[in-house]
Amino acid sequence: MPEVHGNITGIRDSQLAEIQAIYDCPFEWNEYAPRELILELARHSCALNREIAVYVSRDGDVLDVTVGEIDNVPLLDLRLRRNSKRLSFVRCIHTHPGGSARLSDVDIAALRSLMLDSMCAIGVGEDGRVTGVSAAFLTEKVNGMPGVELSEIYPLKKLPQEQWMQEILVSEQRVLQGDEGDMLDAPERAMLVGIDTEKSLDELAALAESAGAQVVGRFFQKRPKPDTATFVGSGKAQQLQLDAQALEADLVIFDDELTGSQTRNLEEIIGVKVIDRTTLILDIFAQRAQSGEGKLQVQLAQLKYRSSRLIGQGLILSRLGGGIGTRGPGESKLEMDRRRIREQITALKRELDELQRQRQLRRKNREKNAIPIVSLVGYTNTGKSTLLNTITGAGVYAENKLFATLDAVSRRVELPDGGEFLLVDTVGFISKLPHDLVEAFKSTLEEATLSDLLVIVSDGSSPDTPDQHRVVEEVLAEIGADTQPRIDVLNKCDLVPPEEDILPIMPGALHISAKTGAGIDRLLAAIAKELRKAEQQLTLLVPFAQYGVIAELRQKGRVLEEAYEDTGSRVTVMLPQDAAGQIAAKYGSMIVS
Repeated sequence: MPEVHGNITGIRDSQLAEIQAIYDCPFEWNEYAPRELILELARHSCALNREIAVYVSRDGDVLDVTVGEIDNVPLLDLRLRRNSKRLSFVRCIHTHPGGSARLSDVDIAALRSLMLDSMCAIGVGEDGRVTGVSAAFLTEKVNGMPGVELSEIYPLKKLPQEQWMQEILVSEQRVLQGDEGDMLDAPERAMLVGIDTEKSLDELAALAESAGAQVVGRFFQKRPKPDTATFVGSGKAQQLQLDAQALEADLVIFDDELTGSQTRNLEEIIGVKVIDRTTLILDIFAQRAQSGEGKLQVQLAQLKYRSSRLIGQGLILSRLGGGIGTRGPGESKLEMDRRRIREQITALKRELDELQRQRQLRRKNREKNAIPIVSLVGYTNTGKSTLLNTITGAGVYAENKLFATLDAVSRRVELPDGGEFLLVDTVGFISKLPHDLVEAFKSTLEEATLSDLLVIVSDGSSPDTPDQHRVVEEVLAEIGADTQPRIDVLNKCDLVPPEEDILPIMPGALHISAKTGAGIDRLLAAIAKELRKAEQQLTLLVPFAQYGVIAELRQKGRVLEEAYEDTGSRVTVMLPQDAAGQIAAKYGSMIVS
């Protein structure tokens, strides 16, 4: 005799045997749910105060009997057809203790996701009486999703048995019709889970949308610390399973890092793909990286992060398919053994070290030419790329998305009073920035650590600016870029209503709009003023016979004044400190007061 599944704790052996006997319930060819079966389910459901579900094949064989909780029962995938576009040949008949025979959102979602022949709910009163019975059937697709037709609630004695069996055959034909839509391009439906703050969950929603997901729900539970097994606790995990099913979510994203065992346990309970914030950010980086180096950095970060979470997860990985969390190296590389993973990481590090060596050579050339470096840093999506475009006309890709651009971009900028600097746009920061990502991108982030000046760009229209600025300061300290001079900038001030005062957000910051160009002149003047602090003025009397010295001075600095005298040219030049020292050591005899 097949076993009764689900929550059978506390059920007497005699009652369990009676429930088990449901497997032998006979069905007539035109019978949707025999009266005896419905009465038996209602009796046991009332006695236990738990839902009971029965799965029946189209031929009338009982495939499974499962006992649940008072308000839910696990809905299993027992389809008898492999073709997921057609009905499963299985219908589900289950009880609702408490009296309501109305199908729930979870019931409807299961009908769709499992492609059931039909879903039936039996209302059970406190006295075990059947209060009514209803059923639902799938209909034509709209944008690739089957529609649902709900029956009215019938009393047991008027149950339309033969009509509902005919409705299954009609549904079989209708579900193959309608608008298929482009299911391959349909966004993944994501549910968000957090235990930190609602504000952090808001940012997770923006990240999910930036990755291409459609956020269909969120679950917040304030906890002092995560549960070691399921992060949110077993009871809440079960609730997540119901919520995900009701929302027809195919992806659950947690706002903090999960261990490999937590991910595995959650996927077993919820039944859909589970990823964490770090995996989501890495996925966005995998989508956005354009340069060869950027792609290598992302691949290294993904392999390092996932390698510690792969052991024992072969089953989970095999059923993930594509989508968010799987971009980048790909499953074939992620399923390598530990030795192969270590070899791949070593090879990637070797390639990145070579690229870093090449960058250092280019940086030495810049230092040789005495070109100061100004880096735009800040929280993601504060408008750094737009600001670079406004100042330089670079045409760098900029979009209102988190991490719209990743690869460092640099452009020369000429100052109004002469001289020039190199303006560098760096990757945006974010709270809970994955450590493996910081490590992998250290070579790129070095542009900030070696800059002569940092321009910290914040969003003047966001109420979260103080918190975001604190995160930026923390990341700068982590990468060793917290000693350089800096200029604070509040961007997007065109989005702030005139009646609102944004001065208290960050006293002393420059207010600009990279979009409209407002305040850009003041910013360039402030940059010039800061860069001048690191310069030294020298006056040299250069003999006419050594005119090449003047060419060297022009190359290394800005000539402020040049006058001809009897013995040569008197040249006043502004030089960076290190270049001034080189000139003084080389041509000290020409320096005049």
